[in-house]
Amino acid sequence: MSQVGSGPGPLPEAVATSLDAAARAGVRVVDGGLDGRDLTIAIVCARFHEEICGRLLQGALDGLSRHGVPAERVTVARVPGAFELPLAARRLATTGADAVVCLGVVIRGETPHFEYVAAEAARGISLVGAETGVPALFGVLTVETEAQALDRAGGRYGNKGEEAALAAIRMANTMRALKAPRGAR
Repeated sequence: MSQVGSGPGPLPEAVATSLDAAARAGVRVVDGGLDGRDLTIAIVCARFHEEICGRLLQGALDGLSRHGVPAERVTVARVPGAFELPLAARRLATTGADAVVCLGVVIRGETPHFEYVAAEAARGISLVGAETGVPALFGVLTVETEAQALDRAGGRYGNKGEEAALAAIRMANTMRALKAPRGAR
């Protein structure tokens, strides 16, 4: 059985043990795992806040590479900002990607613009997955300050671009496993 969990690491031992026990009892446990060797992954990355988005993109590419996704099976599409992510993600989801990683940054300012952009990016990315059946991962930082964004783009709190890429691998593999008939491994 693959490593269980939704993050980069394993679940606590008690949870892993209970899932192993469930599988031994005949329960179908579907866990996609982090093997990216047979996957085609698309990344849509905003240009607005280029330094931060560049760090998110590099984290995503590094994570995909470390987990075996061949470089020739990765497509990167650049869009102006977070608001434009869903449109490009939908196109990539309907042209053969196993998963689409959406990366961007929305930093709160003095006007309600932040709420509109962040909400529509989130809603649009969610709809891509729901309507196409292709996982669309939300790697958009919605923060109060540039410092908070930098902390989440390779700083104190890791790289959310890499986390979104690893989630894409897991989701793509999970979706493949869910298509397989019961008993197939």
